[in-house]
Amino acid sequence: MSDCNHNCSSCGESCSERTAESMLAQLNSASSVKKVIGVVSGKGGVGKSMVTSMLSVLMRRMNYKTAILDADITGPSIPKAFGLTQKATGNEMGIFPVMTKTGIEVMSVNLLLPNDTDPVVWRGPVIAGTVTQFWTDVVWNQVDYMFVDMPPGTGDVPLTVFQSLPVDGIIVVTSPQELVSMIVEKAVKMAGMLNIPVLGIVENMSYYECPDCGKRHNIFGESHLEDIAKKHGVEHIARLPINPDLASMSDKGLIELFEGNWLDEMAEMIEKI
Repeated sequence: MSDCNHNCSSCGESCSERTAESMLAQLNSASSVKKVIGVVSGKGGVGKSMVTSMLSVLMRRMNYKTAILDADITGPSIPKAFGLTQKATGNEMGIFPVMTKTGIEVMSVNLLLPNDTDPVVWRGPVIAGTVTQFWTDVVWNQVDYMFVDMPPGTGDVPLTVFQSLPVDGIIVVTSPQELVSMIVEKAVKMAGMLNIPVLGIVENMSYYECPDCGKRHNIFGESHLEDIAKKHGVEHIARLPINPDLASMSDKGLIELFEGNWLDEMAEMIEKI
Protein backbone atom coordinates (compact mmCIF):
# COMPACT_ATOMS: atom_id res chain seq x y z
CA MET A 1 0.00 0.00 0.00
CA SER A 2 1.26 3.48 -0.85
CA ASP A 3 0.65 4.87 2.64
CA CYS A 4 2.04 1.86 4.52
CA ASN A 5 4.35 2.69 7.41
CA HIS A 6 5.31 -0.99 7.87
CA ASN A 7 3.96 -0.95 11.42
CA CYS A 8 1.67 -3.98 11.18
CA SER A 9 0.73 -3.73 14.87
CA SER A 10 -1.29 -0.57 14.20
CA CYS A 11 -2.84 -1.73 10.93
CA GLY A 12 -6.03 -3.71 10.35
CA GLU A 13 -5.55 -4.24 6.63
CA SER A 14 -4.92 -7.69 5.20
CA CYS A 15 -2.54 -6.84 2.40
CA SER A 16 0.23 -8.71 0.61
CA GLU A 17 2.90 -6.68 2.41
CA ARG A 18 1.60 -7.53 5.85
CA THR A 19 4.26 -9.22 7.99
CA ALA A 20 2.50 -12.28 9.35
CA GLU A 21 5.30 -13.07 11.78
CA SER A 22 5.42 -9.53 13.18
CA MET A 23 5.75 -9.44 16.96
CA LEU A 24 5.32 -5.67 17.27
CA ALA A 25 3.44 -4.68 20.40
CA GLN A 26 0.50 -2.29 20.11
CA LEU A 27 1.33 1.24 21.21
CA ASN A 28 -1.03 2.70 23.80
CA SER A 29 -4.04 4.14 21.96
CA ALA A 30 -3.53 7.51 23.65
CA SER A 31 0.15 7.68 22.64
CA SER A 32 2.02 9.02 19.65
CA VAL A 33 5.67 8.14 18.94
CA LYS A 34 7.22 8.93 15.57
CA LYS A 35 10.78 7.56 15.77
CA VAL A 36 12.36 5.00 18.10
CA ILE A 37 16.15 4.90 18.57
CA GLY A 38 17.77 2.14 20.61
CA VAL A 39 21.02 2.79 22.49
CA VAL A 40 22.92 -0.45 23.02
CA SER A 41 26.27 -1.85 24.07
CA GLY A 42 27.90 -5.23 24.31
CA LYS A 43 28.80 -4.83 27.99
CA GLY A 44 28.05 -2.64 30.94
CA GLY A 45 29.89 0.40 32.22
CA VAL A 46 30.68 2.03 28.88
CA GLY A 47 28.35 5.02 29.29
CA LYS A 48 25.25 3.91 27.45
CA SER A 49 22.88 5.81 29.75
CA MET A 50 25.07 8.91 29.48
CA VAL A 51 24.84 8.82 25.68
CA THR A 52 21.08 8.21 25.85
CA SER A 53 20.63 11.20 28.14
CA MET A 54 22.83 13.52 26.10
CA LEU A 55 21.19 12.64 22.78
CA SER A 56 17.71 13.20 24.20
CA VAL A 57 18.82 16.57 25.58
CA LEU A 58 20.35 17.59 22.25
CA MET A 59 17.22 16.67 20.30
CA ARG A 60 15.13 18.59 22.82
CA ARG A 61 17.37 21.62 22.33
CA MET A 62 16.56 21.30 18.61
CA ASN A 63 12.89 21.82 19.61
CA TYR A 64 11.80 18.22 19.17
CA LYS A 65 9.60 16.43 21.68
CA THR A 66 11.82 13.68 23.08
CA ALA A 67 11.37 10.79 25.48
CA ILE A 68 13.43 8.08 27.15
CA LEU A 69 12.18 4.55 27.73
CA ASP A 70 14.57 3.11 30.33
CA ALA A 71 14.72 -0.57 29.40
CA ASP A 72 17.54 -1.30 31.85
CA ILE A 73 15.16 -2.68 34.45
CA THR A 74 17.73 -4.08 36.90
CA GLY A 75 20.12 -1.15 36.63
CA PRO A 76 18.07 1.99 35.92
CA SER A 77 20.07 5.22 36.03
CA ILE A 78 18.15 7.64 33.80
CA PRO A 79 15.99 9.19 36.58
CA LYS A 80 19.09 10.05 38.63
CA ALA A 81 20.83 11.67 35.65
CA PHE A 82 17.86 14.02 35.27
CA GLY A 83 17.28 14.54 38.99
CA LEU A 84 13.81 12.96 38.95
CA THR A 85 12.43 12.18 42.39
CA GLN A 86 8.66 12.16 41.80
CA LYS A 87 6.89 8.91 40.98
CA ALA A 88 4.92 8.08 37.86
CA THR A 89 1.15 8.29 38.10
CA GLY A 90 -1.68 6.89 36.01
CA ASN A 91 -5.37 6.40 35.43
CA GLU A 92 -7.61 4.27 33.23
CA MET A 93 -5.77 5.55 30.14
CA GLY A 94 -2.44 4.20 31.32
CA ILE A 95 0.74 5.25 33.10
CA PHE A 96 2.01 8.80 32.68
CA PRO A 97 5.76 9.32 32.27
CA VAL A 98 7.58 11.80 34.45
CA MET A 99 8.64 15.06 32.81
CA THR A 100 12.15 16.48 33.21
CA LYS A 101 12.82 20.19 33.72
CA THR A 102 13.19 20.81 29.98
CA GLY A 103 10.21 18.67 28.98
CA ILE A 104 11.68 15.24 28.23
CA GLU A 105 9.31 12.38 29.07
CA VAL A 106 10.88 9.54 31.05
CA MET A 107 9.63 6.12 32.09
CA SER A 108 11.82 3.92 34.28
CA VAL A 109 11.19 1.21 36.81
CA ASN A 110 12.74 3.49 39.45
CA LEU A 111 9.80 5.85 38.92
CA LEU A 112 7.50 3.05 40.09
CA LEU A 113 9.46 1.61 43.02
CA PRO A 114 8.91 2.88 46.58
CA ASN A 115 12.65 3.51 46.96
CA ASP A 116 15.32 4.11 44.32
CA THR A 117 17.62 1.57 45.96
CA ASP A 118 15.07 -1.26 46.00
CA PRO A 119 16.50 -4.10 43.87
CA VAL A 120 14.49 -5.59 41.03
CA VAL A 121 14.85 -9.34 41.58
CA TRP A 122 12.88 -10.64 38.63
CA ARG A 123 13.49 -13.35 36.09
CA GLY A 124 14.11 -12.60 32.43
CA PRO A 125 10.57 -13.04 31.06
CA VAL A 126 9.12 -10.70 33.70
CA ILE A 127 11.76 -8.07 32.96
CA ALA A 128 11.14 -8.34 29.23
CA GLY A 129 7.39 -8.07 29.81
CA THR A 130 7.89 -4.90 31.83
CA VAL A 131 9.78 -3.29 28.96
CA THR A 132 6.94 -4.15 26.59
CA GLN A 133 4.45 -2.62 29.04
CA PHE A 134 6.45 0.61 29.01
CA TRP A 135 5.46 0.76 25.33
CA THR A 136 1.90 -0.53 25.54
CA ASP A 137 0.72 0.89 28.87
CA VAL A 138 2.47 4.27 29.06
CA VAL A 139 0.85 7.38 27.60
CA TRP A 140 3.54 9.02 25.47
CA ASN A 141 2.48 12.50 24.39
CA GLN A 142 3.31 13.42 20.77
CA VAL A 143 6.92 12.19 20.92
CA ASP A 144 9.13 12.94 17.92
CA TYR A 145 12.14 10.91 19.06
CA MET A 146 12.11 8.19 21.71
CA PHE A 147 15.44 6.84 22.95
CA VAL A 148 15.44 3.37 24.46
CA ASP A 149 18.24 2.86 26.99
CA MET A 150 18.85 -0.88 26.83
CA PRO A 151 20.75 -3.14 29.22
CA PRO A 152 24.08 -4.47 27.97
CA GLY A 153 24.40 -7.67 26.00
CA THR A 154 22.22 -9.56 23.57
CA GLY A 155 19.76 -11.22 25.94
CA ASP A 156 16.03 -11.10 26.62
CA VAL A 157 15.51 -7.35 26.83
CA PRO A 158 17.38 -6.25 23.67
CA LEU A 159 15.65 -9.05 21.76
CA THR A 160 12.27 -7.96 23.17
CA VAL A 161 12.89 -4.34 22.20
CA PHE A 162 14.01 -5.23 18.68
CA GLN A 163 11.01 -7.49 18.12
CA SER A 164 8.28 -5.63 20.03
CA LEU A 165 9.05 -1.97 19.28
CA PRO A 166 9.27 -0.38 15.81
CA VAL A 167 12.95 0.48 16.20
CA ASP A 168 14.17 2.78 13.42
CA GLY A 169 17.84 2.22 14.24
CA ILE A 170 20.38 1.86 17.02
CA ILE A 171 23.32 3.80 18.39
CA VAL A 172 26.09 1.52 19.66
CA VAL A 173 28.20 2.70 22.60
CA THR A 174 31.70 1.38 23.15
CA SER A 175 35.02 2.28 24.76
CA PRO A 176 38.56 2.09 23.34
CA GLN A 177 39.63 -1.25 24.82
CA GLU A 178 39.98 -3.96 22.19
CA LEU A 179 38.11 -6.47 24.38
CA VAL A 180 35.11 -4.15 24.68
CA SER A 181 35.16 -3.51 20.94
CA MET A 182 35.00 -7.23 20.28
CA ILE A 183 31.99 -7.60 22.57
CA VAL A 184 30.25 -4.61 21.00
CA GLU A 185 30.50 -6.29 17.62
CA LYS A 186 28.12 -8.92 18.97
CA ALA A 187 25.46 -6.24 19.48
CA VAL A 188 26.09 -4.91 15.96
CA LYS A 189 25.71 -8.38 14.48
CA MET A 190 22.55 -9.02 16.51
CA ALA A 191 21.01 -5.87 15.05
CA GLY A 192 21.96 -7.04 11.58
CA MET A 193 20.31 -10.42 12.14
CA LEU A 194 17.07 -8.62 13.04
CA ASN A 195 17.35 -6.08 10.21
CA ILE A 196 17.80 -3.12 12.55
CA PRO A 197 20.01 -0.37 11.02
CA VAL A 198 23.11 0.70 12.95
CA LEU A 199 22.94 4.49 12.76
CA GLY A 200 26.21 5.28 14.49
CA ILE A 201 28.84 4.31 17.03
CA VAL A 202 29.83 6.42 20.02
CA GLU A 203 33.16 5.76 21.72
CA ASN A 204 32.96 6.90 25.34
CA MET A 205 36.05 7.57 27.48
CA SER A 206 37.88 7.92 24.19
CA TYR A 207 40.57 10.27 25.47
CA TYR A 208 41.48 12.70 28.25
CA GLU A 209 42.27 16.29 27.33
CA CYS A 210 44.70 18.02 29.65
CA PRO A 211 43.09 21.24 30.93
CA ASP A 212 46.51 22.96 31.06
CA CYS A 213 48.12 22.18 27.71
CA GLY A 214 45.18 20.80 25.73
CA LYS A 215 47.05 17.63 24.76
CA ARG A 216 44.94 14.50 24.38
CA HIS A 217 45.92 11.29 26.16
CA ASN A 218 44.54 7.87 25.24
CA ILE A 219 44.08 6.52 28.76
CA PHE A 220 42.59 3.22 27.62
CA GLY A 221 44.84 2.73 24.60
CA GLU A 222 44.49 3.41 20.92
CA SER A 223 41.01 3.60 19.47
CA HIS A 224 39.66 0.95 17.11
CA LEU A 225 36.51 2.94 16.30
CA GLU A 226 37.25 3.53 12.61
CA ASP A 227 38.05 -0.13 12.06
CA ILE A 228 34.78 -1.29 13.62
CA ALA A 229 32.75 1.32 11.75
CA LYS A 230 34.36 0.45 8.42
CA LYS A 231 33.93 -3.28 8.99
CA HIS A 232 30.19 -2.90 9.51
CA GLY A 233 29.57 -0.06 7.06
CA VAL A 234 28.69 2.49 9.73
CA GLU A 235 29.24 6.05 8.51
CA HIS A 236 28.62 8.09 11.65
CA ILE A 237 30.97 7.96 14.63
CA ALA A 238 31.52 10.19 17.65
CA ARG A 239 33.95 10.33 20.56
CA LEU A 240 33.26 11.37 24.13
CA PRO A 241 36.20 12.33 26.34
CA ILE A 242 36.82 11.41 29.95
CA ASN A 243 35.20 14.50 31.38
CA PRO A 244 34.71 14.97 35.15
CA ASP A 245 32.11 17.69 34.54
CA LEU A 246 29.86 15.29 32.60
CA ALA A 247 30.09 12.70 35.36
CA SER A 248 29.37 15.32 38.01
CA MET A 249 26.32 16.66 36.17
CA SER A 250 24.92 13.17 35.79
CA ASP A 251 25.48 12.38 39.47
CA LYS A 252 23.80 15.64 40.49
CA GLY A 253 20.82 15.20 38.16
CA LEU A 254 21.88 18.12 35.97
CA ILE A 255 22.62 16.37 32.68
CA GLU A 256 20.30 18.80 30.88
CA LEU A 257 22.86 21.55 31.54
CA PHE A 258 25.82 19.84 29.86
CA GLU A 259 27.92 21.79 27.37
CA GLY A 260 29.92 20.28 24.54
CA ASN A 261 29.57 19.53 20.84
CA TRP A 262 30.77 15.91 20.86
CA LEU A 263 27.41 14.47 19.79
CA ASP A 264 26.10 17.34 17.67
CA GLU A 265 26.72 15.60 14.35
CA MET A 266 25.11 12.42 15.70
CA ALA A 267 22.01 14.40 16.66
CA GLU A 268 21.87 16.02 13.23
CA MET A 269 22.07 12.59 11.63
CA ILE A 270 19.19 11.33 13.81
CA GLU A 271 17.14 14.38 12.80
CA LYS A 272 17.38 13.29 9.14
CA ILE A 273 16.05 9.77 9.70
